[in-house]
Amino acid sequence: MLPANPMLLAKGMLLANPMLPANPMLLAKGIDNGGAGGPRIDGDPDAGTDARDAEAPMEKRVIRCGLCRHEITSPDRIMSVSGSHRHTFANPAGVVFEIGCFSDARGCVNAGVTTMEFTWFTGYAWRFSLCGGCHGHMGWFYQSGGDSFYGLILSRLIQ
Repeated sequence: MLPANPMLLAKGMLLANPMLPANPMLLAKGIDNGGAGGPRIDGDPDAGTDARDAEAPMEKRVIRCGLCRHEITSPDRIMSVSGSHRHTFANPAGVVFEIGCFSDARGCVNAGVTTMEFTWFTGYAWRFSLCGGCHGHMGWFYQSGGDSFYGLILSRLIQ
């Protein structure tokens, strides 16, 4: 369920999900990962890979939600936008997010009204991307004409 004013979610003021910590600002700041543990994704497709994943071909590896372990995407979907996979941005409330760009995130559901307001990528409108399992905020879906990509919050992903 999204708040009546989706900009509250964009500003890190409200995350309406019973699986999230009591203080959602902790999650927005990357302090609390819901206790799921696991190696964090840092833009290196091989970083944080466990023994089982290390033996799997890259197209078989998966990137999961750090809260519920729902499959979100895979390392073969990592892409560069504006010359880099990783980007660090602050929203209007001053909350800093480090995101990674992915060509697809089939484990996400996109929600909210598409907007150009406060976009981090010039010319791209955005919507929220939520985990398809627990509905935790995973990042944003960006689109411009026929071009699109996901900007996922790296601290909320595990491999």
